[in-house]
Amino acid sequence: MNFLKNRTVLGVICIAIALVICFLITPLFNASASKTTEIIRMKNDVKVGQEITEKDIETVEVGAYNLPSDVIKTSDEIVGKYVASELVKGEYVLPSKISDTPANENNYLYGLTGEKRAISITIPSFAAGLSGKLQSGDIVSVIACDYRDSGETVVPDELQYVEVIAATDKSGSDKGDVVVTADGEEEAELPSTITLLVSPMQANILAELEADGDIHAALVYRGTAENAAEFIKAQETVLSEIEEKILAEKEKEEAENTANTENTEESEEDPTENILTETDDTTENNNADTEENTDAELFE
Repeated sequence: MNFLKNRTVLGVICIAIALVICFLITPLFNASASKTTEIIRMKNDVKVGQEITEKDIETVEVGAYNLPSDVIKTSDEIVGKYVASELVKGEYVLPSKISDTPANENNYLYGLTGEKRAISITIPSFAAGLSGKLQSGDIVSVIACDYRDSGETVVPDELQYVEVIAATDKSGSDKGDVVVTADGEEEAELPSTITLLVSPMQANILAELEADGDIHAALVYRGTAENAAEFIKAQETVLSEIEEKILAEKEKEEAENTANTENTEESEEDPTENILTETDDTTENNNADTEENTDAELFE
């Protein structure tokens, strides 16, 4: 091992290693990194539920290094499909972001199992509906003005976190649908109602507010479905507490009514017993009078 102490030998070894890195390893890495492939990239922004057309995409050549293996590479895989998660210009497309079926043909209504209700409320003004920016998957708080004629503007405990499943314009088309005018131009109408996924208790309150109140929707969260579910879970906890409180009050009221009924029954006298008692008293009195008369006659 003495030769390793020789500076000349060490210098030669270092030079040899550097040459291997420069002329063998680096070219291999560069070749791998410079390898390209063609993929599909979004040419336009496409909203959830819209159908993807040829004009919305473009084929581009990009570096293959570190590219997701399932990225869509041919137009046949995407044209005619529907957007499941909003796509923006310049974004490459993964299969998880598209769907074979349109999301805007009331598919959300087929997911109801009986536990939840879908109910629509009117957006009374442009501002009340977040300036037309609400969309499916948003979590909103419902603000009630003059709630139950109290003169107060509040967010009812039952409506702190509610999921929006559709925003619909006056023609019945959900947000994201494209309306083609007579002259061939495309335009999108502003939503006039929002459809919410709620429990029966929430549905009753919303129907009451729709009839009597002035409703505003305040956006709480927009993002992943996992995080949105946390808000819904928190709301369900509040609803459970309210239902338990209502049930306890109802049981207490029933118990009080039962106790009052029993007390009333105990305080009431049986009319038959009163008649029999009066009859017995009358008979005894008559017998006493008869005996007194008989004694009087005997003395006479």
